[in-house]
Amino acid sequence: MGDTPSLSNSYNLRSDAETQAHYDAWAETYDEELADNSYAQPSRCADALLLVQPDLSARVLDVGCGTGLSGLALRDVGYRSVEGCDYSPGMLAKAAEVGLYDRLFEANLNETLDVADDTYAGVAAVGVFSFGHIQADAINELCRIVAPGGGLVIGLNELFYNEGTVKNRLDELEAAGTLLSVVHEHGDHLPGRDLAGWVIRAVVN
Repeated sequence: MGDTPSLSNSYNLRSDAETQAHYDAWAETYDEELADNSYAQPSRCADALLLVQPDLSARVLDVGCGTGLSGLALRDVGYRSVEGCDYSPGMLAKAAEVGLYDRLFEANLNETLDVADDTYAGVAAVGVFSFGHIQADAINELCRIVAPGGGLVIGLNELFYNEGTVKNRLDELEAAGTLLSVVHEHGDHLPGRDLAGWVIRAVVN
């Protein structure tokens, strides 16, 4: 892409391959840059997952786990069985160094996941739905791998939320009875960039 990978160019990605290369190259400085901008979504999403999956012994998946910021937030609220997946081997290598995850695996969320139905009691997808990243169709896959009665949480910036495809897909799944008790909450995303975001929580039926 030419530019040094950063927040500023992470919303200009156009393909899975470009996204993977971007995050592989960004892995070394990712945590520092997000911390400098007061990234709020990991803790917001961990708190939200507790509301729809209060069992701290539940097996939960951090989707698009990156370097482990969301895994740390999930551990901080008390979850004891946390796994993670990401499309970027570079990000997964950094997440492994953190030592928070029971298991880490590579996954392209725009394709069918190599995960059995009803595997997890909770799933958190923090910052993965965005332009050039994961598309709204992936929400169906997330619902598939969550056992009935389990929790689903999605955190995304307001720019992509306003684009509409994620909200529309959630509305469709709620209307079909796949998701119950769907709540959308507006709040901080990246305060350091004056960017707000949404956290959506739901129970999988």
